[in-house]
Amino acid sequence: CEVAQGKACNGHSPVNFWMHTNMLTMNGLRMSKSTGNYILPMELVTGENTFFEKPFAPNIVRFCFLQAHYRSVLDISNDAMLASEKGYSRLMESYKLIPMLKASNSSTLDIAAWKQSCYDAMNDDFNTPILIAQLFEGARYINLVNDGKESLTAEDIQLLENTISSFLFDVLGLSNEASGNSNTTEKLSGVVEMLIGMRNEARANKNFALSDQIRDQLLALGIQLKDGKEGTSFSF
Repeated sequence: CEVAQGKACNGHSPVNFWMHTNMLTMNGLRMSKSTGNYILPMELVTGENTFFEKPFAPNIVRFCFLQAHYRSVLDISNDAMLASEKGYSRLMESYKLIPMLKASNSSTLDIAAWKQSCYDAMNDDFNTPILIAQLFEGARYINLVNDGKESLTAEDIQLLENTISSFLFDVLGLSNEASGNSNTTEKLSGVVEMLIGMRNEARANKNFALSDQIRDQLLALGIQLKDGKEGTSFSF
């Protein structure tokens, strides 16, 4: 029925492969209009409902759904959406650190084996929960290298970036921009970089009061600074 309607509406088939998922429940209960335990997909995004404390970006909703195997029952709740939002943010923050990683002459992590684990997950009946677990493992590698606890060659850094990008954006269909406005994000990043420069100058002049004030005011706006061996990075 859905395929016929989609083709009649758009003039072409909506998908190449149709995979029917298992049941979707909310707060552990079957969705039903008679009990009032139901929600429309767009209401998750707009926040116009009484079940969730705030609206969630489409990427967060998709990320939450992908954490359950398509043949398993998926239960959504306010706690599950909040956890997905936090996990998605962690994944994106780690991914954005890749350009700042310093290459070494040798690698202490087996990136090729990790890459194969990502393929193995999808070859296991499209096991997206296992794939996402492997992507978090990749994020852990990024943080370890960024903190100087592990090392990667330039080739392995590139392989790590390409693999995460391919599976996260192309296979899972997620986006690295929650708002979709890359121009605004780029401008905001420029302003933060300017403030980091001012903070570094204040620290060099031993004006620690100003340095702390810049850090604390950015944190109050949801922008966290992280000082490391290679300089100061930030995350939204």
